[in-house]
Amino acid sequence: MKKTVSKADIRRELHRQTEHFLRGGGEVKEVPRGLSGREPGDPPVFLNHKLFIEPRAPRTLVPEVVAAIESRRKEASGRKPRPKDKRARRPRRETIYDDFGEPLRRIWVED
Repeated sequence: MKKTVSKADIRRELHRQTEHFLRGGGEVKEVPRGLSGREPGDPPVFLNHKLFIEPRAPRTLVPEVVAAIESRRKEASGRKPRPKDKRARRPRRETIYDDFGEPLRRIWVED
């Protein structure tokens, strides 16, 4: 399982990148409080974000595994189904709910 990135890891990485930028001769400009980084006419950020931009990954078939799964499937389909319970089914009580999840009434249902 892939390790999730924690906030502390992100902070450390940002701090490392900032230090690298400053050592390389970059400088940080003072931005007045309340000034937005977005221009008023720009579209929302989520409209600029493209999904599924990476190419489709090729799949590798494993013939032995596929053959084993198919043989188990054929074996399972050849079995006899279990006999049904012969005793009479009794009616059961079921609750009917409205659109908001509140119970409206109870009814008896026969299967």
